[in-house]
Amino acid sequence: MSSPPLAPPGWSRWLVPPAALSVHLSIGQAYAWSVFKPPLESALHLDGTQSALPFQLAIVMLGLSAAFGGTLVERNGPRWAMTVALVCFSSGFLISALGAQTKQYWLIVLGYGFVGGIGLGIGYISPVSTLIKWFPDRPGMATGIAIMGFGGGALIASPWSAQMLSSFGTGHSGIALAFLVHGLAYAVFMTLGVLLVRVPRGNTPGASASGPDSVARVQVSANSALRTPQFWLLWIVLCTNVTAGIGILEKAAPMITDFFADSSTPVSASAAAGFVALLSAANMAGRIGWSSASDRIGRKNIYRCYLGVGALTYLLLALFGDSAKPLFVLCALVILSFYGGGFATVPAYLKDLFGTYQVGAIHGRLLTAWSTAGVLGPLIVNWIADRQKDAGKHGPALYGLSFGIMIGLLVVGFVANELVRPVHTRHHHVPAQREAADAQRQQPA
Repeated sequence: MSSPPLAPPGWSRWLVPPAALSVHLSIGQAYAWSVFKPPLESALHLDGTQSALPFQLAIVMLGLSAAFGGTLVERNGPRWAMTVALVCFSSGFLISALGAQTKQYWLIVLGYGFVGGIGLGIGYISPVSTLIKWFPDRPGMATGIAIMGFGGGALIASPWSAQMLSSFGTGHSGIALAFLVHGLAYAVFMTLGVLLVRVPRGNTPGASASGPDSVARVQVSANSALRTPQFWLLWIVLCTNVTAGIGILEKAAPMITDFFADSSTPVSASAAAGFVALLSAANMAGRIGWSSASDRIGRKNIYRCYLGVGALTYLLLALFGDSAKPLFVLCALVILSFYGGGFATVPAYLKDLFGTYQVGAIHGRLLTAWSTAGVLGPLIVNWIADRQKDAGKHGPALYGLSFGIMIGLLVVGFVANELVRPVHTRHHHVPAQREAADAQRQQPA
């Protein structure tokens, strides 16, 4: 595990995305956390803010572990990273199962949030640099395929979790058994990625498509990237886009139930779980669809769509979301497609600005924006909803103020994206020859 597995001659680069998908589809279960919120609140007597804590901490640890572990992932390679992700993510579920069985909520927070969150971060960035090296001609599409799995994980996990809770029961023992099954099943599935992943040997297919200037192009190290305004502008762009999307995603099931609780056709628990699955599908489709489109129309233009159109969609949702279920669902699907697309496009955006040298480490540091958003989004939506409920409000009135805040954040992100310019040459560029030498040192003898 200490050396990246070198691809044998004739190895197809199209085997690498499935390896990445096996990890990302597993850790993407995080997006189905809202299915566990109502049972946990009932079984352990929690409010909405408390039941969001494991998810929030998991996203915080995702960003922190990606930031601090990014250089290790670059140095040790994707197989090492996927192995660490497997151990941490699966262990997190097993610890959470113990916590649910013993009614010790702090163990669920520790297991799912802290330990599992480390697995999320390392697993999330594990294939990014490798995929960009395998697909230099289509970096947006390549990273979109893998990161699509993270968005689509809840498409599997949401109905699967709901079915398990229905079979095992929604008491603390049923929740514990569901956590246990998750931990064991994901360990087996993630092992497939560990065994399949490879790093490229020499020139990769499609490398010539990146242009004759690619060899001479200078690169930027991870430490130097932190000193550029471009990095921090992209940090704001990612943070605002993620905050707006995760605010809906984390509370998706309770939110659609609240919006139509007073209508003639209220939303059932199974329908709410189906809505979570639909959001996961939009999240997943946006990751591959929008990121592939960015290869054609450019990264800045696609982020204009994510942030500008996203703000308008949030406004439509705030004003008319309770008028019809199809409108509510459609607006939420659009927002989640932009949310997913933003994640999948940002590695290619970083590659365009900073080059491929240490792009995985730069990406890891940028994901601290996700950590911040993982706290902000659920906190804004849950805290305001709890306060509005205490004030006697119900239905869509629980979310009006938080939706307005999300619109403002998206406007801030739009402005930050407009300010992004090419990185100036004074920012300690690293020659491509050094990149090649570092890559050679990583390879086994």
